[in-house]
Amino acid sequence: MAVFEDESEFIFTVDGKQIGTHKGIIKTEELVDKPFGGTFHTHTGQKFVALRPRFVDEIYHMKRKTQIVYPKDMGFILLMLDVKEGDKVIDAGVGSGAMCAALARAVGSCGKVFAYEKREEFLKLAEENLRKWGLLDRVVLKLKDISEGFDEVVDAIFLDVPDPWNYIRQCYDSLIGSGNLAIVCPTTNQVQQVVDELQKNGFFQIEIWESLFRQYKTNPERLRPFDRMVAHTAYMIFARKKYFKEV
Repeated sequence: MAVFEDESEFIFTVDGKQIGTHKGIIKTEELVDKPFGGTFHTHTGQKFVALRPRFVDEIYHMKRKTQIVYPKDMGFILLMLDVKEGDKVIDAGVGSGAMCAALARAVGSCGKVFAYEKREEFLKLAEENLRKWGLLDRVVLKLKDISEGFDEVVDAIFLDVPDPWNYIRQCYDSLIGSGNLAIVCPTTNQVQQVVDELQKNGFFQIEIWESLFRQYKTNPERLRPFDRMVAHTAYMIFARKKYFKEV
């Protein structure tokens, strides 16, 4: 990716093509075999630094048709789901594939993410993004309505659909004992319905979280926050499966 002095960013592939920017044209063939972190110039002489894009950069610049899980929430969700190398995870409501990719990175080459989506156009876009990020081999994409239930029993489930309260039972049936469930909702009335269903369907250790995120200006002489901040993005609900009967 190219980062200019005005902090504008452009993600591209070094494939010999020319990239047009507001600072001039980047000739990508000139970057072949050059080290990341180096300073280069556009055809107009404007400087930029060539960096290897991080996953968070890919997310901000990804092609998408849906609202995605914001990075500030994504990290916390991964920790609360306790996703690790070798785990099997369900991603229900894959959308454009951002959270699915984060899960795929977390399960490693030995794990698997089963991604459910009932809208074919979104599933195709998610497939395109996952392939670009080199994660498609860790994901099984399924065009299926989750009201019919899931096909696997897994360690954790991430549920991101407009009406998650309608699928709590399906989640319970597909989780291992003590398995972790994470759900995102944009409004409090949705959270209330979800919590009610969780309590009725064998889940406990129910938690509701919201993360507020504020960036600071990098001027050591006038250190202060930016005037605007990323505040509410979603309510995050977490729960764990317990059995109805003693075992």
